[in-house]
Amino acid sequence: MMRALIATTGCLVLALAWLGPSALGIEPGFAGHMIVHMAVVAIAAPLLAIGLAGSRLDPTALAPLLFAPMLAMALEFVVVWGWHAPALHAAARGSPAVMALEQLSFLAVGLLVWLAAFGRGCGPARAAWGGGILALFLTSMHMTLLGALLALSPRPLYHHAHAAGSFAGLTPLDDQHLGGAIMLLVGGASYLIGGLVLMARLLRAPDPRLATTRHRSL
Repeated sequence: MMRALIATTGCLVLALAWLGPSALGIEPGFAGHMIVHMAVVAIAAPLLAIGLAGSRLDPTALAPLLFAPMLAMALEFVVVWGWHAPALHAAARGSPAVMALEQLSFLAVGLLVWLAAFGRGCGPARAAWGGGILALFLTSMHMTLLGALLALSPRPLYHHAHAAGSFAGLTPLDDQHLGGAIMLLVGGASYLIGGLVLMARLLRAPDPRLATTRHRSL
């Protein structure tokens, strides 16, 4: 029941992120794009992954190699940094089809990382959690780094984001700085918290090797 509620909440967040910006009064601009991006990968994706983990719909048991934590982390790094290259970002803003591809790829790699960390089909629990902790911490680091680069950049990189307006009337540079800060804080914090949750699980879980050693000593 709780798992279904968490997954449903993730679906609602995803629907709000993709369908709700205009209803919320979010104007076009880089910060508006970043709000949607973080809602997809840092809120909806972990909720959906946690809701699926361990259920009959958990895909990690079917393709354990695909859901290897470090591979998932590397794929998300490529997708996230790639779509924030000015040329690809402009292409997504200029074409609904490319925009849909961008958003679907964000969701796909977000789910890939979170399922790789929390899924139950990636090997023994302790080993899987260890890989998941590292993947989430590294993802937190590269999200924080990209956010900091955007927030501290001395010049605007996304003039095209203002073709149809700006977020809250900000200048292009201020809009970019706000978007970078959103990524740095929300993206970095979400993956860091996920890694800490897995670390707490790992510390609480008994080590089967120790149990075997105690059994033999008796």
